[in-house]
Amino acid sequence: MPETPPTSASSGRRRRRRGRLARFTAALAVLTGLAAYVAVHYVTGGKGAPKCTVGSGANTYEFTPEQASNAATISAVGRTRGLPERAVTIALATALQESALRNIQHGDRDSLGLFQQRPSMGWGTPEQILDPVYSSGKFYEHLEDVPGYSRLPLTVAAQKVQRSGFPQAYAKHEPDATLLAAALTGRSGASLSCTARPSDGRAGDPAQVRDELIRAFGKDLKPTLPATPSAGRNAAGPQPEAVVSVPVRETSAPAEQHGWELANWSVARAESLRIEEVAYAGRIWRATDVSGTWTKATANATPPDTVRIRVAP
Repeated sequence: MPETPPTSASSGRRRRRRGRLARFTAALAVLTGLAAYVAVHYVTGGKGAPKCTVGSGANTYEFTPEQASNAATISAVGRTRGLPERAVTIALATALQESALRNIQHGDRDSLGLFQQRPSMGWGTPEQILDPVYSSGKFYEHLEDVPGYSRLPLTVAAQKVQRSGFPQAYAKHEPDATLLAAALTGRSGASLSCTARPSDGRAGDPAQVRDELIRAFGKDLKPTLPATPSAGRNAAGPQPEAVVSVPVRETSAPAEQHGWELANWSVARAESLRIEEVAYAGRIWRATDVSGTWTKATANATPPDTVRIRVAP
């Protein structure tokens, strides 16, 4: 028996329901797309967001201040161990693949941190692995056990440490890691630039900058604090500049390269440590400069053999 044809009223109700469903589906698609856009821009930095850049011309790599801060730590730890730039490049490419240079608190099984190291496999406690200085040190410790690692293809050297299920994935990060290593080891001078967020009124802490420098570069660094600590914004009379001075010395690299290593580390850590200005070798970087680049400095701003780091007052 054939179905009874729908009445005009019931047909209209079905059309309205289909219309509402279509509108709901379209709205859901828009919201999903917006969420994806925000997520991507949160990780990579969208237009107007703080960002860092290394390299020049078409040969550049752009990344976020969070990624820059972690990359600077990885580089500093490697150089403090006396390792060559190649070791830093291998470590940076590995961290780019494993975590996109973010200190991830979750991962495959119990993997954590910049290198997705696993507590259950003897890399350390979760708290240790989530310390970028510790996790970087553990990566280099294992890399140094690889015979001739500096002469191996990057994928082979990284895989001997990581034992990844996708060893060839490290290769695609080698060009960016090479640019980063050249800047953060100081070999390419003032090649790292960063823009910073507008000041939100929070002061920086020179003592924290000093302590972070020593953690990353070792106790031989000897950064000095202002002679008279600031008494605060509301104290009467002029306040001394909150400047950390870092003597530049020859290490495994020439003194000038070591100076640029310290200077670029400071720019890379500027947002997290509330650094407003870095001066070295006749050049100066200011957080207030919207271009984020190094410019020529006055003679008094850059005393010889010293990196000057001024934090927000």
